[in-house]
Amino acid sequence: MQEPVELTLEECLDRLHAGVLGRVALTTPMGPRIVPINYAMHEDAIVFRTTPYSELGTYGWNTDLAFEIDHIDYDKHQGWSVVAIGRATLVEDPDELRDIRGSIDPMPWAGGRRHLYIRLVWRDLTGRRIGADWSRASMSPVRRTL
Repeated sequence: MQEPVELTLEECLDRLHAGVLGRVALTTPMGPRIVPINYAMHEDAIVFRTTPYSELGTYGWNTDLAFEIDHIDYDKHQGWSVVAIGRATLVEDPDELRDIRGSIDPMPWAGGRRHLYIRLVWRDLTGRRIGADWSRASMSPVRRTL
């Protein structure tokens, strides 16, 4: 059996910057929820879009959230995971919104108008991997392209 290896801060950030899909964990009056989202990194924050009437739009800002991305290779029995914990806020400043839209706007796969932008500034960022056959190419299943 293999022991997990802690990822460095740089390795965690590399994976966050390369990804496009993650999951947000939040607390609602009905209990905890985990919501898949498309996201982008903007400066030192994870940014995603949602609708004002969704659970994220209703309960996912001005609160603490957990965000997670991962990659698993079932054949090789290896994988990695990165978890960010921090405070989520609405992006309301027109200049910041213009900057986000002009750089790397998170593009939701789900249909509908998702014009509410939420920023998650992490205060704790950790990651782990397990497995022995890691190369730089296998560490990231997705690479963003502009």
